[in-house]
Amino acid sequence: MDVKDTRQFLRKNMILNRYCRYISTHFLKLIVFLILFGFIIVSIKQSGCITIKKYEINIIFNKTLQKDNMNYKSINVSTILSKNKNFKHDIVFDNKTSQFSKIVQEQCDNIPVTLRFDCHPEDGATKLSCANRGCCWNSFEKQIPTIKQASLNIPYCYYPSNWSIYKYENFTIDGNNFSGFLKQMKRSFYENDIPSVKVETSAIDNSILRIKIYDAFKKRYEPPWPLRSDPKPFIQKNNYAKYKLNVDNIKPGFKVYRTLDDTIIFDSINIGGFIFAEQFLQISALLPSHNIYGIGEHETKLKLNTNWQSFTLFNKDQPPIENANLYGSHPFYLIIENSGNSHGVLFLNSNAMDVILQPSPAITFRAIGGIFDIYFFLGPTPADVIKQYSEIVGKPFLPPYWSLGFHLCRYGYGSLEKTKEVWNRTIAAGIPFDTQWNDLDYMDKNNDFTYNSDRFKDLPQFVNEIHSRGMHYIPLIDAGVSGSEKNGTYLPYDEGLKEDIFIKDEKGDQPFVGKVWNLISTVWPDFTNPKARNYYFRMMNDMHNNFAYDGAWIDMNEPSNFYNGHKYGCSQNKLDYPKYIPRVIGNILSTKTLCMNAKHYLGFHYDLHNTYGTSQAIATNYALTNIRRKRPFIISRSTWVGHGYYAGHWTGDVYSSWHDLKMSIPAILLMNFYQIPMVGADICGFNGNTTTSLCNRWMQLGAFYPFSRNHNSDDTIEQDPVAMGDLVIKSSKRALTIRYWLLPYLYTLFFRAHKFGETVARPLFFEFPNDSITYDIDAQYLWGNSLMIIPVLEENKTEVIAYLPRGLWYNFYTKDSLFALGKYYTLNAPLDVIPLMIRGGSILPAQKPADTTTASRKNNFELLITLDNVKKAKGELYWDDGDSLDSFEKRQFVWTFFNIENNTLSNSKAMKSYFDEKIILDKIQIWGITSNISKVFLNDHEIRFEYIKKENCLNINNLRVDLRENFSLSWRYDEF
Repeated sequence: MDVKDTRQFLRKNMILNRYCRYISTHFLKLIVFLILFGFIIVSIKQSGCITIKKYEINIIFNKTLQKDNMNYKSINVSTILSKNKNFKHDIVFDNKTSQFSKIVQEQCDNIPVTLRFDCHPEDGATKLSCANRGCCWNSFEKQIPTIKQASLNIPYCYYPSNWSIYKYENFTIDGNNFSGFLKQMKRSFYENDIPSVKVETSAIDNSILRIKIYDAFKKRYEPPWPLRSDPKPFIQKNNYAKYKLNVDNIKPGFKVYRTLDDTIIFDSINIGGFIFAEQFLQISALLPSHNIYGIGEHETKLKLNTNWQSFTLFNKDQPPIENANLYGSHPFYLIIENSGNSHGVLFLNSNAMDVILQPSPAITFRAIGGIFDIYFFLGPTPADVIKQYSEIVGKPFLPPYWSLGFHLCRYGYGSLEKTKEVWNRTIAAGIPFDTQWNDLDYMDKNNDFTYNSDRFKDLPQFVNEIHSRGMHYIPLIDAGVSGSEKNGTYLPYDEGLKEDIFIKDEKGDQPFVGKVWNLISTVWPDFTNPKARNYYFRMMNDMHNNFAYDGAWIDMNEPSNFYNGHKYGCSQNKLDYPKYIPRVIGNILSTKTLCMNAKHYLGFHYDLHNTYGTSQAIATNYALTNIRRKRPFIISRSTWVGHGYYAGHWTGDVYSSWHDLKMSIPAILLMNFYQIPMVGADICGFNGNTTTSLCNRWMQLGAFYPFSRNHNSDDTIEQDPVAMGDLVIKSSKRALTIRYWLLPYLYTLFFRAHKFGETVARPLFFEFPNDSITYDIDAQYLWGNSLMIIPVLEENKTEVIAYLPRGLWYNFYTKDSLFALGKYYTLNAPLDVIPLMIRGGSILPAQKPADTTTASRKNNFELLITLDNVKKAKGELYWDDGDSLDSFEKRQFVWTFFNIENNTLSNSKAMKSYFDEKIILDKIQIWGITSNISKVFLNDHEIRFEYIKKENCLNINNLRVDLRENFSLSWRYDEF
């Protein structure tokens, strides 16, 4: 069809369009219309305008229309041609591109349902709107019975197999090194497509590949955190890489292979829908397995459902419920491939996004800003993937030892007297207890950096009393500060105005004003401003001068706002109302947060929103470090990639329900994936009234959260252990005493997380990646590689069914051993007991427990040893003063490895170091010795021992071994 024919075709169809409107109001002229319609159809057929061909036809005719003063926006060619039953192909007129596109039907029909990628993610898809995007339509009038629809519908509108708006030009490829440009050939449905896109690879090391896709000519937003080096593309060719890259020389996209077995771990070449527009970025890829984990923060099972699921990442003050965007954003996933190998992928983009999983299996990342910055971590074990991830996002902070103790808080104590009452009764009950917290109600008028001089007038003295008992105190600090105090009466507001460090409104000349807990209004520090760090230090130091708190609890830092933007909303603008809005709770980006066009030092809130909580954590970490000159301890609600380098996290306003108790386990495991091991849920639940049975089991589980805190709301019953009665007191004492006994082991795990990026709490499949049964398990978990926690998660149950992977396991309470065959077993679980199993081959450092960590650190050490089936075991201990900032850098520590082989226990130092205090090993228990012992030797000197045949246990007491030195302990068996 030439231009002349096109012009004739359009003119005649304009006549048809005009008569269609005419007939709708003038029914009596129907006969005239039909005559004209027949004439036009005959004319069109004679013109040859609808000749069928088996390829796509594109005719650009903008200039022709303009020359003839034709209003092409009123023409809808696809509607006209759909009336013609003899026409079996779709011809689509796209008002944005001014193009005809013929989609060959076979390109739609041959696409399996599971491979249909959504071309119309907005609500209201119709056949016509789908066609105008150049996509396929199938409304499933005959429902496909093999597909069970989940939270997303199977897309009616989907990309044809050849859909593409970019093609490569000017590229260079050499092995895994690639650099090239994608040139825009057509327009997407979304506004302001980037006309020239740069694609380049960088090899971080043998196991980490980075692929960066960005605007070739204009700098776009990239997250300022995590802090990381920007590797240069095209490093020297690496012949030992665990990955291979394949790039199509025409279509956008790429494939990443595992070198070892040629498994394709990410294939975006043959998948339609790659879009890079100003406010819409989309890339889809086929995945090698359904065993996928991550994409947080969400309330979900540990293993994600790939049956048409959507996960929205946009930080929000939202109590955890399914299918909701919550407090943090972590666009990272880990996959166990069918071979048992694992890999991970980080999509480093902090803009609001949807991540879609579908049954192919496949994934779609759909963000509304930034760039594509994708990191691949090749493992091959799950633990390797997480360590590699830590190389990019940073490793977790090393917590102070006291923070591993039990914490207690409530929103709604209401006064210092009530706080002290709960504190005193917890101590009197003999419950191990380290840190008292206060929520919002300690403040004066709910204002940060103050305390109420009436209801909390003796707070400084109380904090001193806490310290005198070797305990610690943590107050709440909200993200926003009061924006309506009189000049000269509230230093944080006055200084913030003076320093000009508040987030600005859209005009950029005044602070953005919203409201949180402050009585009238709230403004927010802009932590991207270089001056904000010192501002926060001064405010926190001023508060510390009033009462000497020990850590910080930063809250409402998504940031949360009681308004939807300003008091009367946000202005109409493209940032607050983009063409595509991810599936956020509330359906508007500014719901219960700031307007997206609010201005930070580094850009718009639209881009920086998800990083705000972490930016506050960075400033808080700096302030605490310089105020106390000790290790900072911070717990934050909002999180972003790399957050664990600065702070920990609690999982927010969970409900007091058995369901939330159960869901807390995958929540803490996933945070460990994201390098945030210091994490826990509010024990017994925050919202709603708990019950004795629920709180009893929750205290047992919470004793084995990495961060262990009981906390609840002001409109609920008291739920500290003593308030819940004798059963909860008994359970709490028993479980927390075990925790305090094993704190040296837990502290060593945190050290390894800090040093190597390992997990503290981990799912079973981290230790047993070749056991596919472990892939779905999230009702039990491990501390490190040795201690299995098996909580009771149902009411009135006194037994629990637990999966024990193949190997030797010991019951913590009875010392009974069991060689598990990789199946489920029933374990006894009396009301005051949480079942625990220890893996054979483990050496766990322990310490005689006390009521506080300060007291327990003065006690002697113990080793709990469980032999494996070949009578071997290993373990380690890291120990320092527990509070200094640079213990490891100054080598003021003891780091020793333990090993049992040939009936001999020995230790060896990891590296040369110094520690002033004696570390006395006083007691050793060795489980799994099945033959009578005749003699035991310590450094070749015979010593006393106790062998309990019934328990197969060797006990040795009063050793007085200083673990700063090497030692050897051996034993001999009876000859008969």
